[in-house]
Amino acid sequence: MADVRHIRRRRPDDDLEAVDSPASALRRAAKGDEAAFGEFYDMTQRRIFGVVLRVVRDRSLAEEITQEVYVEIWRLAPRFDQQRGSAVSWATTVAHRRAVDRVRSEQSRRDREDRQHVTPVVVPDPVGDVVTDQLDNTRVHSALATLSESQREAVSLAYFSGYTYREVAAVLELPEGTVKTRIRDGLIRLRDHFGVTP
Repeated sequence: MADVRHIRRRRPDDDLEAVDSPASALRRAAKGDEAAFGEFYDMTQRRIFGVVLRVVRDRSLAEEITQEVYVEIWRLAPRFDQQRGSAVSWATTVAHRRAVDRVRSEQSRRDREDRQHVTPVVVPDPVGDVVTDQLDNTRVHSALATLSESQREAVSLAYFSGYTYREVAAVLELPEGTVKTRIRDGLIRLRDHFGVTP
């Protein structure tokens, strides 16, 4: 029988890749091993969260994006190629891209909202001219009386108080779409009342 006292035990760092390395865990996760993915998460989550937080600078948003990143990593794990870099650098690249995409998306959304917020309500020429320039107060009040209460309220705020659609929605505590519909329907009724052709 061989003397085993002289056989050196192999340590994980003797291999090119340790069994418990992120790359090993990621490769096993790529084959559907959920426990291995849990290991990968444990080994990388602080680093991934840090990358995301540096980009978005909001802790709760960073936590949400970090969860999305791990869903994406789970989905993309079969594409990981160790020849092109370490598992951690690959995962942080995925995280950075996801965070930057979210920042850009949020900025686009804010820009759209800002544009809508500063856009004044444009009075259609026929109705606006008839209502504001050619009719006296009595006829205007008489015409407004033909509107439903909700239409009258929305039209009055938009055209006589100078509020934008967004501001009217805020005052009435209603969705913008509902406010726009009420104003549009009210203007159509006013146009019909005054006999203005569109």
